[in-house]
Amino acid sequence: MNPGENTPFTTEAIVMGASAGGYAAIVESLQNLPGTFPLPIFLVQHLHSSDAGLFAEHLAEHVPLSVNEPCDKEQIKGGVIYIAPANYHMAIERGGTISLSVGERVNWSRPSIDVLFESAALVYGPGLLAVILSGANADGARGALMVQQRGGRVLVQDPATADSPVMPRATMELLGIAEGLSLKMIGAHLAAASPDHTGQGIHKD
Repeated sequence: MNPGENTPFTTEAIVMGASAGGYAAIVESLQNLPGTFPLPIFLVQHLHSSDAGLFAEHLAEHVPLSVNEPCDKEQIKGGVIYIAPANYHMAIERGGTISLSVGERVNWSRPSIDVLFESAALVYGPGLLAVILSGANADGARGALMVQQRGGRVLVQDPATADSPVMPRATMELLGIAEGLSLKMIGAHLAAASPDHTGQGIHKD
């Protein structure tokens, strides 16, 4: 199946965005995925460049999937978490590759969550699941809106549980989302995105 050529509600890829306070939220959202999880996960976490390598190493210690900082034009594989390298925008290309660039900052950020989400929405359409976690600016809100407009699904952390509620709150306001989710619920939704998931285990907290 080529990216975007899917039936409704069939998830092909996951994109995630976080900033201040996001590390713990990322780990909690991903740590219970099965080691056989088949989908690619693309992640932008706003970090100082000196912390980027450590972030990937630490995340790999707490999640059951491979964690990779991709190279430009790298072929996308399922079951891998791709982390945007420091100071590079990460975008998804038709044909199943990743593009890295050093373009202008977006929302004062490079990598930008909006850049990732918007590019992935164009490629995967309704096959995309987007997640917005804790963050101190509005990066990601506009990209999440495009995901929604292209038929994809958007999950947002409950701002009341976020260390920095600005990013989830901005996304909820722009998309008209009335209620955020606990990290436990987000993790359950991610696990349920697997094509071989039984559909059980998602219960509202």
